[in-house]
Amino acid sequence: MEFALTMANHAFQRWTVRCMTAAGLPGLSPLEILIVHLVNHRERPKTLADICLILNIEDTHLANYAIRKLVGHGLVQSGRKGKEKAISITPKGADLCTRYGEIREALLVQAARQLGHDQGDLSRIAAHLRALSGAYDQAARAAAAL
Repeated sequence: MEFALTMANHAFQRWTVRCMTAAGLPGLSPLEILIVHLVNHRERPKTLADICLILNIEDTHLANYAIRKLVGHGLVQSGRKGKEKAISITPKGADLCTRYGEIREALLVQAARQLGHDQGDLSRIAAHLRALSGAYDQAARAAAAL
């Protein structure tokens, strides 16, 4: 199972990078791609803490560095949400996410449908993966205490 997770993780990261390149912006890392999509989600600003919590990022400096790179590309912008820094999507970032989504739909979603995977199956798999990630988090905490 862990070998399959490793293979799936690498395939997913390779896909995101190549899809983003096809959408018009080569050179982004998988983490940067995840963050720009998360910030675009629901068009609401996200704090660094929100981003790290949702993406399960332990090292906030990795997310902070990725955000600085995304700001440099003009995909997100930094503002304030109370006392905290808030990251929001720019029109350029939203357009890029839209193009990415169109390519994803044409290449990945259609291929998954042709393989016979329906939305219900994929939702159940996603729920199992979220539960499994919780088990790995718990095991990591236990291992750190040894």
